[in-house]
Amino acid sequence: MTAFQRLILRASGSRSRAANAITLRSLITLIEGCLLVALGVRLLQAGGLLVSGTAGMSLLGADLTALSFGSLFFLINLPFYGLAWKQLGLNFTLRTLGCVSLLSVLSDVLAVSLPLGAVSLPVAAIAAGLLIGLGITLLFRENASLGGLNILALHLERRFGIHAGRTTFAFDLLLIAIAALVYPWPQVICSALAFATLSFVLGRYHRRTPQTAQPASPAHDKQVQTAH
Repeated sequence: MTAFQRLILRASGSRSRAANAITLRSLITLIEGCLLVALGVRLLQAGGLLVSGTAGMSLLGADLTALSFGSLFFLINLPFYGLAWKQLGLNFTLRTLGCVSLLSVLSDVLAVSLPLGAVSLPVAAIAAGLLIGLGITLLFRENASLGGLNILALHLERRFGIHAGRTTFAFDLLLIAIAALVYPWPQVICSALAFATLSFVLGRYHRRTPQTAQPASPAHDKQVQTAH
């Protein structure tokens, strides 16, 4: 059983102490995942680009309002915790709340402490997509996410078998359409490149929810015995 399969089993509602306890290794992994995402967000901010999900909504809102990315990201995610608690369990919800809070702080700190000059838009888009995708994958494997669309994507995957990467990509298309009305075309195109890179990383490293094996019927057992 892979690490991600164990994550899905825990998210499916296991209440055992082993599943709910957070180890030092898990805590470090969650921090690493949030830091990778925060670095990716910083690259996108430097290039005036967007990323998928609630993070993309927060970047867009930060450009249109006086609020910071971290503040918007934290506020936008608030409505999704009820779904996370109901569908994915309290353990998952608490870990996600912690990761969202940490990313909100890290992103605002990096925006001040990590000034970046002119960046190549294609390079920033690809690098950010890789960093954010790998960071989210680490969080998924430790029974957490960054809220919002990630929660919805995991819920749809568990309930209907829709791959999380496909869900995020569909939302990306809608976000790109909105961005086309606000940003210059070079930024829109490179934002789409960041979305595609992120979707590729999630599709490559994130595994589907394992299907529960169905018990073999007596007729099938008899056929197997006959075959042997």
